[in-house]
Amino acid sequence: MSFELNRRHFIGATALASGFLAAPAWARRGISSAWSSVQAYLDQEVASKYIPGDGGAIARGTDQADFLVSGRLSQDPDAAAVTPDSLWRCYSMTKPITGMAAMLLIEDGRLGLDQNIADFLPAFANPRVLTDPDKTLASRPSQTPITVRTLVTHTAGLGYVIVTKGPLLLEYIKNGLYAAQVSRKPVPGLPENAVNPPTLAEFADRLATLPLIADPGAKWSYSVGLDLMGRVIEVASGMPFDAFVQKRIFDPLGMTSTFWQVPASEVHRLTTNHGATPKGTVPIDPGKDSIYLDHIPPFGGSGLVASMRDYDRFLAMLMGEGALGGTRIMKRETALLGMSNLVHPKTEMQSFVKGQGFGAGGRVTIAPGPNGEGVGTFGWGGAASTIAWVDRTRGIRASGWSQVMTSGNDVFSSGFGKAVYASL
Repeated sequence: MSFELNRRHFIGATALASGFLAAPAWARRGISSAWSSVQAYLDQEVASKYIPGDGGAIARGTDQADFLVSGRLSQDPDAAAVTPDSLWRCYSMTKPITGMAAMLLIEDGRLGLDQNIADFLPAFANPRVLTDPDKTLASRPSQTPITVRTLVTHTAGLGYVIVTKGPLLLEYIKNGLYAAQVSRKPVPGLPENAVNPPTLAEFADRLATLPLIADPGAKWSYSVGLDLMGRVIEVASGMPFDAFVQKRIFDPLGMTSTFWQVPASEVHRLTTNHGATPKGTVPIDPGKDSIYLDHIPPFGGSGLVASMRDYDRFLAMLMGEGALGGTRIMKRETALLGMSNLVHPKTEMQSFVKGQGFGAGGRVTIAPGPNGEGVGTFGWGGAASTIAWVDRTRGIRASGWSQVMTSGNDVFSSGFGKAVYASL
């Protein structure tokens, strides 16, 4: 869906009775005129009724962010307006946070980037690889071990229910290896009674019984690697994964509106998630009755809910190369390593990252992007049409927020990115 630059002028065309021109949307909302076209894009998406509300956070360098909002938390006409403190399902935008948590343990000397994860999870000591993935579960011994590097870069050969096919997909479903949650109610196209293992330990134990789709390091394939990384972090750190992330990332960065389970006291801030259909979008996870109010394991690949203000603090830390203001949570070299391309040069990059690299839980551009993204831009998106990145070359960080699950054609995120770079 294209965005229209001329929308930023439409309010200014209306004269007030006093004779003064009406203030444009960006001025009325107290944001920089530099992002007026982004605000116009957000307003356009809401006006089209594609989504009831959306938002974005954009900043130059480590400056304070401008928070852009439009619409309401749900299609309910009485729903509260979107604010910078509304809560959004991050889904896979959880992955860069988990990746940086792993980098903290590498800095501590408790993990090695190329360390065999069997040192922490012995069940993965002898991985096997499918010989004919499309037809059978027949397998052979893996030529290489699963390492921390391959987990955080989706090159470990693990599967994912959203991309894996054939007999292995059926095994993932049978073992409840979804590593995600969508709704308390049945959703067309998704397995009914999808129940995740009760703990990250049980998730890892079940996963260890299944073969890989390729030798670790051989090719990039989207996976549950960051979810398994959460279990590795538990063992290496000696504390629950969510407690580690809280202590080492959320608390020092002041991320007080980031949750694995949304507290009852904060339900009034939670957006409604939607599903895209040929006839438009429909609610699939109402904020007032969301599955994110339930307790499930803290999956490192999909589990977080956060405000755009909170997530921007994480991005600002990355832009600050490990520090947010006077608070440093990791060494500069650790942050830079995590945001660099960690994939081995001989690894086959495919799918939607072909021609790009991958760091600790996020994509890394190794050539200028189609919208003008600078080399070394680091970030990732989420299944509910969210996107976030840090572009240190162009000196900009940004995140865009809506709540629509699509079949892969995420028009909101692509349009948001275009609008941001068109503003530079």
